[in-house]
Amino acid sequence: MQLPAGAFADNEVVRTANPGGSHAIVLICEHASSRIPPEFHDLGLKADALTSHIAWDPGAMETALALSGRLDSALVYSTVSRLVYDCNRPPEASGAMPAKSEIYTVPGNANLSESDRRLRTEFYYRPFEQRVEEVLNERGDGAVIVTLHSFTPIYNGVRRDVEIGVLHDTDSRFADAMLDIGERYDIRRNQPYGPGDGVTHTLKRHALPRGMLNVMIEIRNDLIATPQQCLAMAAYLARWLEAALAKLRQPQLGETAK
Repeated sequence: MQLPAGAFADNEVVRTANPGGSHAIVLICEHASSRIPPEFHDLGLKADALTSHIAWDPGAMETALALSGRLDSALVYSTVSRLVYDCNRPPEASGAMPAKSEIYTVPGNANLSESDRRLRTEFYYRPFEQRVEEVLNERGDGAVIVTLHSFTPIYNGVRRDVEIGVLHDTDSRFADAMLDIGERYDIRRNQPYGPGDGVTHTLKRHALPRGMLNVMIEIRNDLIATPQQCLAMAAYLARWLEAALAKLRQPQLGETAK
């Protein structure tokens, strides 16, 4: 598909909520929106697919916004569907512009040329990547990256019992601290996805090279299906994240408190 010249001149593909937030945590929501720009003609999908979890992470953005307010954290989020470009995937990954997602084929992503993929990368991913870098640079080495996602309770016909996944790549410090103190929910490490599924790209791209504390949180979306549930989950996450950070910052045995 050839993208029309000038189609993106006024297309804001990434936004930052609470940019002046004082907290060390920087929130990232890659799958915040189901919006597909009109030039893509809904990627050939029907309405049920366009509103389903394949297009975005339902409840994630509302929860992230509420959490941003509770923590006073900056929040970087994409304004386009993960089907146009999944900002939690590198450009070379097939899932960055998926031709199939769960039970749905995505006609508008079939047989994309290298030129098509390059254009989408430049217009939708690079601005997102750059904004994250800018926000992290403003906060310096003490920044902590927390990415927020949601997942469907039933995937390919299989019920998922896990309620919250705490995901990490090679740096598990923050995840370990969270898992040590997590309560109330069915919380599992690297579930329902893990590094082998290619879902830790944002952490690998922005946190690991800087040595920043980082974690990816996956919430089963029936737990954040209403505004009230999103607010309650944000309150829970705020307490949990703060407690995990405090745990990590406690002097270890033999160290002198500062």
